[in-house]
Amino acid sequence: MTANAPAFEWRCLSPLAKVFPDEEPAAAREEGSALIGEHVSFQVAYRSAALLRRIRVDVETALPGTVSVRAVGLVPSELPNYADHDGYVLRTAPGLYPDPLYPLGADGVHAPPGQWRAVWVTVRPEGAGAAGVHPIRVRFADEAGLPLGEACFRLAVHGAELPEQELLHTEWFYADCLATQYKTAMFSEAHWALIEAYARFYAEHGMNMILTPLFSPPLELDPGRERPTVQLVGVRRDGERYAFDFARLARWVDVCRSAGVAHFEFAHLFTQWGAKHAPKIMAGTEGGEERIFGWESDADGPAYRAFLAQFVPELLAFVRGQGLEERVWFHVSDEPWIGDMPHYERASKLLRSLIGDYPVLDALSDYRFYDEGLLSHPVVSTEHIDVFLERGADNLWAYYCCCEYKHGESNRFMAMPSERTRIIGAQLYKFGLQGFLHWGFNHWYSQRSRKAIDPYACTDADLGFPSGDAFLVYPGADGPVGSVRLELLRSAMQDARALRLLERLSGREAAIRCLEEDAEEPLTFRQYPRDPAWLLGMRERVNRRIAEAAAGDCIH
Repeated sequence: MTANAPAFEWRCLSPLAKVFPDEEPAAAREEGSALIGEHVSFQVAYRSAALLRRIRVDVETALPGTVSVRAVGLVPSELPNYADHDGYVLRTAPGLYPDPLYPLGADGVHAPPGQWRAVWVTVRPEGAGAAGVHPIRVRFADEAGLPLGEACFRLAVHGAELPEQELLHTEWFYADCLATQYKTAMFSEAHWALIEAYARFYAEHGMNMILTPLFSPPLELDPGRERPTVQLVGVRRDGERYAFDFARLARWVDVCRSAGVAHFEFAHLFTQWGAKHAPKIMAGTEGGEERIFGWESDADGPAYRAFLAQFVPELLAFVRGQGLEERVWFHVSDEPWIGDMPHYERASKLLRSLIGDYPVLDALSDYRFYDEGLLSHPVVSTEHIDVFLERGADNLWAYYCCCEYKHGESNRFMAMPSERTRIIGAQLYKFGLQGFLHWGFNHWYSQRSRKAIDPYACTDADLGFPSGDAFLVYPGADGPVGSVRLELLRSAMQDARALRLLERLSGREAAIRCLEEDAEEPLTFRQYPRDPAWLLGMRERVNRRIAEAAAGDCIH
């Protein structure tokens, strides 16, 4: 800070700014717009010349709806990106990055001398009375109650209501990581309480499909290694016959449905990267609880085939009894490569002979798997999705992971600009994709699940993936702590919902014209305006067109 800098300063910012402690924040933004029922956020950055502790933050508004304010925390990143990244990043150096969003406690927020910090304000307008322009005032006061400053953000709420989300969105949810992090027994009452709290938070942030561990998911593992046993289906083996207990699975379905999650993807029934083995399956036997299948089990062997032949019909009877016929999805194997195609083909044909027309959903990138009819719903990395789009693939989903960082693809690394994360919603809408999948909602293990990590201290899976890839939430004392990146993804899905509403009112061509109006070229998964002001302006333009169309001024 300079000698003439004020003792305490502040400014309103858009949710697309990232506030680093050692960097002047982006230009102020003091207004925005929203639809009814939408979660919309802004930030207030602040800096003090001297150390201030226990700063009180109050928010005042007459806007009907909910208001929350959280502190933007800092976490370390040792691996912000890989060496061969593109130039569309904020930083490349290790350091402290803004990400966790901490609920404000009795101590308020703090201001280390000369460092920028921020609070994150989220509002959700509710009811027809929310339409109009509403000032939202954020006041800072020191621990003695003396005023430090006041920021004002003006939110224009349009009278149309944001529709329900149609796009399916799953971020893989790991019940084993919850048990490990909170040191609870698997499926104890304490564990179920955590599952419920995290599932509710999950649904509130736009995820409507959840990874469901019928058996311990064979994901993110070195060959021969196992994740903690997290198995929803009880199995009893008596000779060559099996009996199944679905009570725990029924409880999972009830908990997730009550939390707002409507769709269930059954965890993979064959190992990752090739479908060569069976997943770990535990069963009661004459000798006690034993692992009856695992890495030593050939996926195409007669023992596992016989097991699936008995299990799957009973699972489908459970699905019908729960009324889930249109809400369940199956996985074969995650991310098979073309050399694995013979193994994947045998596993896929086996599974599909048992499940009939139920959808098969897998992440892969080679078109030949789809072209050979080995799955119904390909989930394709945004790095390779153009081939599927050009060939008119049906039932198409998208995903990204640690590999989409070289060509401007959307991703969620902490070192990336926020607009790079949020643009995925507009892209999913434009190309008419059915869903979006990511592998890490709360993967608080290192790469290959070799050990547990503290996500507040290690954000890169023990130098396994760039910070931000493996998880979107942090473990709080009693439940989830959100993140900047999670809010950006929720906003991305809300962008897609708003565009879908505009399409219903004005037609698809008009919606896409509105989306791309100020862009120099049509949007693709690699090409889009690299300007946060463009993305915010696009969304405000969509809101205005929705209001005009709803009022009868629709222009086709």
